[in-house]
Amino acid sequence: MVDQTRRQQAIMDLVRDEDVTRVAELARRLGVSDETIRRNLKGLVEEGLLIRRHGAVGLAEAAVEAPFRRRMRANAQAKRAIAALVASKVRDGQSLMIDTGSTTAYVAQALAIRRRLTVVTNSLEIARHLVGRNDNCVYMAGGELRADLAAAVGQEAAAFIRRFQADVAILSVAGADPDGHFADFDLDEARIARAMIEGSASRLIVADHSKLGRRAPVTICDPAEINELVTDQEPPADVARWLDRCGLTVSWPGVDQ
Repeated sequence: MVDQTRRQQAIMDLVRDEDVTRVAELARRLGVSDETIRRNLKGLVEEGLLIRRHGAVGLAEAAVEAPFRRRMRANAQAKRAIAALVASKVRDGQSLMIDTGSTTAYVAQALAIRRRLTVVTNSLEIARHLVGRNDNCVYMAGGELRADLAAAVGQEAAAFIRRFQADVAILSVAGADPDGHFADFDLDEARIARAMIEGSASRLIVADHSKLGRRAPVTICDPAEINELVTDQEPPADVARWLDRCGLTVSWPGVDQ
């Protein structure tokens, strides 16, 4: 299942970014059989991300929406499960820092069960879900507004975040690499995460199974700086050994910690 998910993401990247649309060419580029590609494509077509065209595929309307919307659609069920578990760990009245990300956006939705939260965020989506509800107080960082992230970034946003201290930082990552770091593909996002790590008493990372074992070029932090990882299923063996060596608590739905 993990291999299929990763291959489906690779297919979407090839179709969207390199205009590779022929089934045979997708199979060649990914080093698998035509039959394997067709199985992967079936799921993407059923999700409404691709359409079939006589031996080729193309982007469906849903796949050309804003980048952040696309991220929200990917592994949505897994992210909802993570979000529900995180919300169960948060207490009424706590102060939180929450960075931008599709998984953290689902966390914001799940936090509807909590009251009187103080939330510092750079994410429009997260602020939208939490402001004006359940006596929450929401502080929105200013700065350069990036449409692809639906969030404010830059020095101004990081400086605003550093004015606060929070009980818990809830952070998204692009990769959890057993060679040593939590990382991202975007320097702006990594800088915001760093500011939140430095301003919080406890740090919690949320990452679905597709991020575990994946490398990304921009280091966010060393595992020693994180208290807990919340994911949607048991991590692969090499990642589990790495997290255990680092002393992190790892939680996923259905597992008692």
